Amino acid sequence: MHRNDHLALQRIDRLVRDRLPPALHRETAPVTIAAWEVPDEPVPFAEAIRQEYAPFAVGTEWGKPWGTVWFHVTGRVPDSWRDVPGTRPEIVVDLGFDGSGPGFQAEALVFRPDGSIVKAIEPRNTAVPVEGDEIDLWIEAAGNPSVAGTFTFAATPLGDKRTAGAEPIYRLRRLELGLLDQTVWELQQDIWTLRGLVEQLDPDRTRHARVLAALGRAVDAVDPDDVAGTVAAGRAELRDALDAPASATSHQLTAVGHAHIDSAWLWPVRETVRKVARTFSNVLDLMRTEDDFVFAASSAQQYAWMKQHYPELFERMRRAVAEGRFAPVGGMWVESDTNMPGSEALARQLVEGKRFFLEEFGVEPLEVWLPDSFGYSAALPQIIAAAGSRWFLTQKISWNETNRMPHHTFLWEGIDGTRVFTHFPPVDTYNSDLSAAELARAERQFAEKAHATHSLVPFGWGDGGGGPTREMIAAARRTADLEGSPKVRLGSPAQFFADAEAEYAAPPVWSGELYLEYHRGTYSAQARTKRGNRESEHLLRAAELWATLDTVRTGATYPAERLRALWQTVLLHQFHDILPGTSIAWVHQEAEATYARVADELREIIDTALRSLVGEGERALAANAAPVALGGAPALAVGAAASAPVVLPETDGDGWRFRHPRFDWAIDARGLVVGAVDLATGRELIDPAHPGGALHLFRDTPRDWDAWNIDVEDGALGTVLEAADEITVDGADLVVRRRFGSSSAEQRYRVDPASGALEVALRLDWRERQKMLKIAFPLRVRAERAESEIQFGHVSRPVHMNTTWDAARFETVAHRWIRVAEGEDGVAIANDAMYGHDVQRAPGSDGGARTVARVTLVRAPLFPDPEADQGAHTFRLSVLPGATVAAAVAEGLRLNLPAVHLQGAREVDPLLELDDPGVVVEAVKLADDGSGDVIVRLYEALGSSRTAHLVPGFRATGVVQTDLLERPIAATALRDAAGDAVRLELSPFQLVTLRLAR
Repeated sequence: MHRNDHLALQRIDRLVRDRLPPALHRETAPVTIAAWEVPDEPVPFAEAIRQEYAPFAVGTEWGKPWGTVWFHVTGRVPDSWRDVPGTRPEIVVDLGFDGSGPGFQAEALVFRPDGSIVKAIEPRNTAVPVEGDEIDLWIEAAGNPSVAGTFTFAATPLGDKRTAGAEPIYRLRRLELGLLDQTVWELQQDIWTLRGLVEQLDPDRTRHARVLAALGRAVDAVDPDDVAGTVAAGRAELRDALDAPASATSHQLTAVGHAHIDSAWLWPVRETVRKVARTFSNVLDLMRTEDDFVFAASSAQQYAWMKQHYPELFERMRRAVAEGRFAPVGGMWVESDTNMPGSEALARQLVEGKRFFLEEFGVEPLEVWLPDSFGYSAALPQIIAAAGSRWFLTQKISWNETNRMPHHTFLWEGIDGTRVFTHFPPVDTYNSDLSAAELARAERQFAEKAHATHSLVPFGWGDGGGGPTREMIAAARRTADLEGSPKVRLGSPAQFFADAEAEYAAPPVWSGELYLEYHRGTYSAQARTKRGNRESEHLLRAAELWATLDTVRTGATYPAERLRALWQTVLLHQFHDILPGTSIAWVHQEAEATYARVADELREIIDTALRSLVGEGERALAANAAPVALGGAPALAVGAAASAPVVLPETDGDGWRFRHPRFDWAIDARGLVVGAVDLATGRELIDPAHPGGALHLFRDTPRDWDAWNIDVEDGALGTVLEAADEITVDGADLVVRRRFGSSSAEQRYRVDPASGALEVALRLDWRERQKMLKIAFPLRVRAERAESEIQFGHVSRPVHMNTTWDAARFETVAHRWIRVAEGEDGVAIANDAMYGHDVQRAPGSDGGARTVARVTLVRAPLFPDPEADQGAHTFRLSVLPGATVAAAVAEGLRLNLPAVHLQGAREVDPLLELDDPGVVVEAVKLADDGSGDVIVRLYEALGSSRTAHLVPGFRATGVVQTDLLERPIAATALRDAAGDAVRLELSPFQLVTLRLAR
């Protein structure tokens, strides 16, 4: 027989495209539709059903952008449909779906008359089961606009409710009863599986020929004039092809039902609440008929929303969790960014998330599930272990644009040496539909295939797209043991990790951060959101400290619930599309307003506690929440306010000079730093030909993903803004004003009297588009590496670009400081709200090498928020020569935790004291269990082993070492508590939590 595969496939595709869909429903019947448009924001079911509804016809437009329309659907199943073998009635809906993909357009949630939820309607999940003969359903339809369209990243007004428009954007295409022919549906699934398999098989192998021949016979067997009567014969022709078993060495995939729901992104937080309800209701409906289907969902915040807004749905979720079918994973409050949250914040993501799951379900997730965050901090393995978790999963590193991650199953080693068993699914997606192409890709790319047999595939429409579907379950069943395909089993993440860990005793080790070679602009987009996060973290620290001290010293009531609620609010906004600055305008406008409210409430808590502690009086006091002495106050205490002599700017020729006992700073007539002499060594750190403090303006036109990305090519397209419009002296400040483009900047130079650091306070009115602004400090230092603060320590990254891995790391993240050093001679650059940095080598004017350190201030992407970063900003930086790592830590704390000045009757001794500046206290709080015990979280900050003594400032009756959830663990740092002191022995970067009983 002559063979033409191309023509054979065309014939099969025609059957699937044109013959089977019309036969999917043997008959249809109309329903009665009435509608009510919600005037503004969504309303609860109980309010919606009390409104006046008007008749509505299929074909009518509905839904302004971000609007909601409720449809009331009534009718009756025709008597002739009863007991027809192989069929079932269902409601079929097309809200006017377009090709932009599930999760990015209209969606709906279906309610019964009693307010209980049936399921959702999504672009790839359009059927609603019929319960009984009478139809009475309420459908809440969301007119969410397709902000991204086809992801060409064009600027759009749709991301801001005020500019999105008011005209309808959808047309109801279909809403009727349909009598589903289940055998037609099953044939569709058979063909979809085998048709996909053919594309993955070697055309010269027997299996390919026989599967193709079976598909051809199925086409022959199905009569287009009598599909319902012949479809069973078509299925029979495929039976042998589907029954052929996989080989013994086939790759094993654990398919985990999943729906990656961004807690905000191209929609506001309020819409995420509804997206979660829609997806979770779909999952629960699927569980009615699919006994072995397991669904994994992360983000305790999303569960908490269901408890608050959809209690009936939440109780069904609770039952499914108890049955082991609905699996809370991740253990975090949200799937947060891990680069920018501070030390305590990243710890609290796991504390709050795991505590919620333990309290609500009695379940403790052991895996940290972060498929989509934009790179992973080297501190994370230790934090995972300290929270009592064992495993880590991510997918996003597959987006690297330069280097391929060499492992898929490995041990990830953090800065302190902690190792966590990690899986990076080789399927390269967290929204799989279990297609043959995806399954084959998983096996083909699995790097550990010589030593291990298992990988995980998360399947389901994500981004709020509705989760797994019945079609995906059908695909999993057909590929459970299918020749030519990896074996697929439905299972849970815990089941996968336990099996994978058991079979792979010695996986490879990856040490250090999992840097994403992509999305580097997330360290700097939406600067006001980032400032709100940084300020909130430090205010939370101070509020907990002073409230704890007030409780211990005066017996005041500790505001535990208020603090926990505020923490949860801040943790929500650390979600990986909010804090990174990659959401629509609506999200960031709300975030900035929320941060302002959080700050007000935290300052009120702080003020109440401090007033109670210091009493009424007129003494000038300084409250210092930092773990280092500041402003005349001891660490973690209230002391007498003190001030060092102010360093005034002096004229020096046509420039100015700041003379401090430690450093001599020179500013020229352009307002640029041209001299920095360390008086202790006589070393000049600035090359006048390459001055510091200059603003560098770059083109910022990435190839794609505007708010997310910075392209290396744009780094060569910069302008140094050297000209000053005006330079004046204002007290201790030298004020430099510059105008450029449509923007202006005011730089205030001053010198900190205590440390001698040169401070730069920057006020910026930013009006540029598709530009990026950095501030640069070229230094006469030949640094091999740059040290950057991260959670509970710091990382060292090469400054050179020897390898593609080094070259790809051209924009990096740091918290409060970076440090570059030549031998022991270091320079620290600290900041109060910035995260993006770049450090590189450059030749000096004298032929020697210099190190250029730049801090990224603002960007101006057009997508997804065309107004991103426009307007006023404030920044504060400092440059400290002669800085050790300990000095860099202290300088970062000084900028971020300034002492609070107040009047009162008395100073307040610290709640605890430490005798080693290399051990940093991160948090002081009361225990979450209400016992009144004091919790102290601290870490070794310098990267070397050390012994320290902690002396409580209260009567402690006992001390134990705990995990992050304050549960006792074996002591690894706690050695003894002789007398009044607690002796600690810490390894490099070790994180320690202590519980001190009162």
